[in-house]
Order: sequence, then structure tokens, then C-alpha cells
Amino acid sequence: MRSGVAFNHAVSVNAKEKDVDIKDLKMLIKMVTETDITEFELENAEDKVVIKRGCGAAVPQFQMQAPVYQYAPTAPAAAAAASAPAPAAAPAAAEKEQGDLVTSPIVGTFYRAPAPDAAPYVEVGQIIEKGQVLCIVEAMKLMNEIEAEFKCKIVKICKENAQPVEYGDTLFVVEKL
Repeated sequence: MRSGVAFNHAVSVNAKEKDVDIKDLKMLIKMVTETDITEFELENAEDKVVIKRGCGAAVPQFQMQAPVYQYAPTAPAAAAAASAPAPAAAPAAAEKEQGDLVTSPIVGTFYRAPAPDAAPYVEVGQIIEKGQVLCIVEAMKLMNEIEAEFKCKIVKICKENAQPVEYGDTLFVVEKL
């Protein structure tokens, strides 16, 4: 997996007769990158400095599920529910796949391909070599390639393209070769 932090800095300087000191610019850029500031602007009669951090005006998109409310059952209903067997436990055990799990190392968005119009990195049944890219997990506009840690066969792809993932979510079920 490759990961890191990347910042795009746009620095604009309009100097009329006096040059802006490079040391001061470096200090300002360092200040912006070490804090939560995304935009800094300094202007006086002679100079104007604008420092922007990030890759543009991206609008965060959030989806929230409607809350689910459950009410405590009355006494007769509670007794009937307690006597009935719990059929939900069996499917949970059946969903447990045999093989090794490839999990997400970060919170982000799962992508099967390097671009929307490109072929997926892997398909079910495909043999993968150690170090081969399995997918991308995007976190804060940074694309993190998830690579195979060993030679394996893809048994199951557990996430849909462009689906949000949490740390530790299963992305693939694989079989070591």
C-alpha cells in the first residue's frame, strides 16, 4: 500500500517595487501546512500573498441513513419473541467465507479500477501476484493503492465500486497459493 500526504500550494505574489523575502514565504507556507488553515491571504500597500492548501473547492458529500426506532415490546409479545428461535444467527455464520481476508487499512471510498472508464484491477477467480494492486481506497483526495501481500486467488469481492469503507472492513476474500 502506498500512502502519504500531498498538498497543492498556490502562492501568488504581486510585488511592485519591493521583492518579497523567500524566507518569509517559506515560513508562511510552513505555517499553513502545519495547521488546519486552508487559505491564507496577506496584503499591504506593496505586496499581496495568497496561499491556498488543497486541490480546489471540493464540496464534501455526506449521506445519512434515517434513524431506526425500536420500541420495547409488551410482556405477552416479549414472551412470544423469547420462545421463537433466532433464524438470523444461521445466515451470519453462512456468510463467513473460507479463506484469508484483505481488509481496508483506512477509512475512505473503495474503487475497483484506476478510473471510471478503466477495467477493474482484479476479478473473481483471478490469480494475483504479491505486490499487485487489488484496488484503491481514496481518503481525503489521496488515492491509496491496496496491494496483495502474498500470491493468491480472488474468491470474493466484498465491496461495490465507489462504496464507503471503514477501517478493518473486508474488501476481498482470497485463497493463498
